[in-house]
Amino acid sequence: MPADSARGTARGTIPALACAALLWSAAACAAPPPAQQAPVEARIPWAPAAVAATDGRAHLAYELHLSNFYRATGTLRLTRLEVYADDATAPLARFEGEALQRLTAPAAQGEPIAKDIPIEAGQRAVLFVWLDLPRGAAAPARLRHRIEFVDARGARTWIDGAALTVSNLAPVSLGPPLAGGAWMAYEGPSNAQSHHWGSVVAANGEATIPQRYALDLIGLDAQGRAVRAGAGELAKTRHGDWVGYGAPVLAVADGTVRAARDGQPERAPLSPQPEPAALSADDLYGNYVILEIAPRVYVHYAHLQPGSVAARPGERVRRGQVVGRLGQSGNTGGPHLHLHVSNAATFEQSEGLPFVFERFQAIGRRSIGEALAPDAAFAPAPQARRAQMPLDGDVIGFDPAR
Repeated sequence: MPADSARGTARGTIPALACAALLWSAAACAAPPPAQQAPVEARIPWAPAAVAATDGRAHLAYELHLSNFYRATGTLRLTRLEVYADDATAPLARFEGEALQRLTAPAAQGEPIAKDIPIEAGQRAVLFVWLDLPRGAAAPARLRHRIEFVDARGARTWIDGAALTVSNLAPVSLGPPLAGGAWMAYEGPSNAQSHHWGSVVAANGEATIPQRYALDLIGLDAQGRAVRAGAGELAKTRHGDWVGYGAPVLAVADGTVRAARDGQPERAPLSPQPEPAALSADDLYGNYVILEIAPRVYVHYAHLQPGSVAARPGERVRRGQVVGRLGQSGNTGGPHLHLHVSNAATFEQSEGLPFVFERFQAIGRRSIGEALAPDAAFAPAPQARRAQMPLDGDVIGFDPAR
């Protein structure tokens, strides 16, 4: 294959005599650049926009698609990713080892964490890149990437480019989706290995990520428990044992209902979930409401209680209006409200958009294991926040008057 032949001659090694003739330094001759460029296609399908979060920093979230293009190349092992902002010569972020592994799907339980990411010949890897921007600094206008591999012969290969223009769109601003209480943001933004952000949906020739910034909001009591005290064995709990079950779900802004569904049954909490027939709202959400709050801005509410959906397609709703009640319909293992914002009224062929809540209380942090334990310590320390996005594991509360 001509491309493979070209690769064979594109060596970066510099003969010692050439170094001497050009008066290059000994250090330059001792440390040549990686041997050759990698035969890899690098794409970033969706431009990120900066969004402020509860950790006091702004962040960029995007996906880097890496395709090992030629069959003859064999397996490439991704060893390092560096991200550069604008014209900077020092990287904004560097990922290698365990940090690199956290940009991909998690290893199977019991498997050791690898130092690199293999990409088989003719295959694609997707990296879910989460960048912490410097405090107080403006978001960069552009990003570029240096990506290093080791090929099947052990030679170092590289890409220097994969440029993107950062979106300057502001995140979507939302009112409260629930009233009062304490709500844990489970599998939320910043967690590249979550079932939300980590789920690429391929449909009708497009690969998109509808749930890039999705939250599963799980109700907690004052002790940080998702299940009421005295409920007994977790596997035998009923819906009413869960703190958030039945809570009113609110319109986060004025808008028009573009899709809604009711009448779907609920499964028992923590019961096995069947494989969905298709990746669509009807096959995943159970009972749901999809609300258009601005042109090409849609809020998705999923897993609502049967018989609770109070909005119909085409109906105008006002901010704070009850559109349903928190339940466990659809593809879910326990009662919670699934919430995300996208650019389409469908699940498939839509891209998740960053959002912030106008006002809320940042109460603390919680893992799902702690929330389901009967006696895990919880020390709430509420802080008023404005125009921020909750991160994975945050516990937040909403003022019902807002």
